[in-house]
Amino acid sequence: MARRLPPLNALKAFETAARHLSFTKAAEEMYVTQAAISHQIKALEEHLGIKLFMRKNRSLLLTEEGQSYFLDIKDIFIQLYESTEKLLARGAKGSLTVSLQPSFAIQWLVPRLNQFSEQHPDIDVRIKAVDLDEGSLTDDVDIAIYYGRGNWRNLHADKLHPEYLLPVCSPLLLTSGKKLSEPSDLKHHNLLHDGSRRAWKAWFTSQGLKQFNVNQGPIFSHSSMVLQAAIHGQGVALAHNVLTRPDINSGRLIVPFNHVLISKDAYYLVCRESQSELGKIAAFRQWMMDMVEIEKNAFAEQQFTNAVAID
Repeated sequence: MARRLPPLNALKAFETAARHLSFTKAAEEMYVTQAAISHQIKALEEHLGIKLFMRKNRSLLLTEEGQSYFLDIKDIFIQLYESTEKLLARGAKGSLTVSLQPSFAIQWLVPRLNQFSEQHPDIDVRIKAVDLDEGSLTDDVDIAIYYGRGNWRNLHADKLHPEYLLPVCSPLLLTSGKKLSEPSDLKHHNLLHDGSRRAWKAWFTSQGLKQFNVNQGPIFSHSSMVLQAAIHGQGVALAHNVLTRPDINSGRLIVPFNHVLISKDAYYLVCRESQSELGKIAAFRQWMMDMVEIEKNAFAEQQFTNAVAID
């Protein structure tokens, strides 16, 4: 005949209540109600067929059987706690594989990665560049950076920066002799497209330039390539604000018009729901969110004119 163990929740409620000799303090430690503790104890007593507590002069006392049972199981819970802490400590070290699009890696993560390594020298970060987001993590990936709406099944998603697209170009274009002081002046310049011509079309529509020809200029498969073309003075790009900030800060790119295109998509840091608070994954998540918060504060005073949203 198989042995049937008592429910773990009931055992934990008993161990906590026995340690404090108080249902109230046990409830506070376990973040439940006193009634819930009482219910668990009653269920355990019925399971065992033995009375574990008794009340005397408004005090909670263990019966002889309850005292013996508590002494036997308390070390088991201590060992469980210590084993869990040891496992989590192991999980805070070793390799961490991050999967993301090449452009986000080049423009955002790689320039900042040494700061994470300095804070967490025991974590060996491995960068895996991928062109497409699969919507699910492969076995060899711990964390990923996805671009989308944040609704991936069974994945925990932290939204990074709010996403918008803004026109950028090299300051060299301002000295080229071609006018560039208002949106309609773009007819004199080459348009640089990130993946498709759809974004530029939406941007011109938002400016009331519905008949503007966007069927000119090269299309690039990666955002970093679009930015490099703009830096080299090859035209005006409509760029992701997150990716273009380093080049704007350095002066390699400028923003000729303060009209942006709000995107419903954004960059998200994603990991498995069950691992979001574990060891090295939690450390990387916290570091990234701290970096994002610092940048949000740094750019809080930057003003742009919001255009229509793009799907």
